[in-house]
Amino acid sequence: MSSALASDTRSDSRTIRDPRAVPIKRALLSVSDKEGLADFAQTLADRGVEILSTGGTARILKDAGIAVQDVSDYTGFPEIMDGRVKTLHPKVHGGILARRDKEDHKAAMAENDIGAIDMLVVNLYPFAAVVQDGADFDMAIENIDIGGPAMVRAAAKNHEFVTIVTDPQDYDAVLKDMDAHDGATSHALRKRLAANAYALTATYDATISSWFAAQVDREAFPRRISFSGTLQEVLRYGENPHQQAALYLDGTVRPGVATASQLQGKALSYNNLNDADAAFELVAEFDAPAVAIIKHANPCGVAIGPDCLEAYRLALRCDPVSAFGGIIALNRLLDRETAEEIIKIMSEVIIAPAVENAALEVLATKKNLRVLTTGAMPDPAAPRRQARMIAGGLLVQDTDNGVITSDRMRVVTEREPTDSEKQDMLFAFKVCKHVKSNAIVYVKDQATVGIGAGQMSRVDSSRIAAHKAQEAAKAAGIDRSLASGSVVASDAFFPFPDGLIAAAEAGATAVIQPGGSIRDEDVIAAADERGLAMVFTDMRHFRH
Repeated sequence: MSSALASDTRSDSRTIRDPRAVPIKRALLSVSDKEGLADFAQTLADRGVEILSTGGTARILKDAGIAVQDVSDYTGFPEIMDGRVKTLHPKVHGGILARRDKEDHKAAMAENDIGAIDMLVVNLYPFAAVVQDGADFDMAIENIDIGGPAMVRAAAKNHEFVTIVTDPQDYDAVLKDMDAHDGATSHALRKRLAANAYALTATYDATISSWFAAQVDREAFPRRISFSGTLQEVLRYGENPHQQAALYLDGTVRPGVATASQLQGKALSYNNLNDADAAFELVAEFDAPAVAIIKHANPCGVAIGPDCLEAYRLALRCDPVSAFGGIIALNRLLDRETAEEIIKIMSEVIIAPAVENAALEVLATKKNLRVLTTGAMPDPAAPRRQARMIAGGLLVQDTDNGVITSDRMRVVTEREPTDSEKQDMLFAFKVCKHVKSNAIVYVKDQATVGIGAGQMSRVDSSRIAAHKAQEAAKAAGIDRSLASGSVVASDAFFPFPDGLIAAAEAGATAVIQPGGSIRDEDVIAAADERGLAMVFTDMRHFRH
């Protein structure tokens, strides 16, 4: 009998509580993430587990004084081709895949000098991290793991007999399970770890697939597509308390709410995260100091100013009632003076690239207020794709990163807009992109003064926005609507003149809209009759 097999047939007098528990006698360790590795391996060795390993993992374990057998010595075959081939060997995969309850499998093991491998500890080459660090094509290819996923999938398939460990966070659970089962692992643990393993390889392949598709044709949609994520945290509930929810990270480096640091406050909810994302992406549209106040994924006030304090005051003026309990986003460092103004009303979340220490002292007086910092601002024009689940499938599209500049505004009325109207038009159209359809946005002096969102009729959105402007004027002690002398933006064309007429009656002097209606000439005529300037952008901004 071979020495490898002999070590697997020695008597075992330990008491096993779970009838499907499997004693751990031999483990193969080969990891990229070395966190907690030496301590875990030492504990296994102290329990009499024979350890096989490869390359850098073996060196670390040997340096820690742990007895290790190199896989190349175990298989009798050297690592070759710059390490591309090292674990792809029958003695490795046979030891992992063999069923211990089948006589023909056991006979094949004996005949081919294959010893059972009871535990596999593997995590994969850090492909995503290498790509994010700017690796070129050749380096990225060399960081695609082959042997690792092959072993992981094999061990997960044979979880009836093999314990597959793919995450350092599971080391403690494995050791506790072995303590509870006299050095063996329970079937329940192995099954759970196998599920984790398949999720890892699926995520890994999805990351490579997305990257590779972009190398072939960045514009095309691939025949098959995968999206993946890693659990960041389980949330208290979803949109409503009866819905379960969790946050997953997709591995991208885009600054935003998902990867932000929380400096204070209660745990974030599903709605907090969704709204904070909407707010932060909105303020990223602007180069000047900008503040957005979001409620239920819609802005209730947006403004730019010479500083964040003035931008906040102008944003709040647009709809101070709806702003209560809202989400506040800034595209600049949050300073103490602005923080002192913000805490005058109740807010759920503040998100900014950074917060100065003096401002944190002020915010600390509101212990439930969540404060998030992202370290940087995202690029609003960067190409990305987004997906939405529907029954039986996924809807996938490019994100709306379209930007309208002054040279793309096509004047269609007798009167041309003034320079200040043009500036407000561009501001309004940027905000409009972040308002649920049908969207109408009134803007004056680079600040929203009325927003109508999510209505089935565009004329209703226009009237709601006008009403908001009137209410805001009353709250500010102004004797005429804030919409007086404003410009108005529409996320899509006016299908009839009535929506434009409502805007003119509210006091708007200029209009920015995509155009494209079969009744464009009627709408243009209505604008000319009222002396309005109107431009077409030829770009729509529906947001559902």
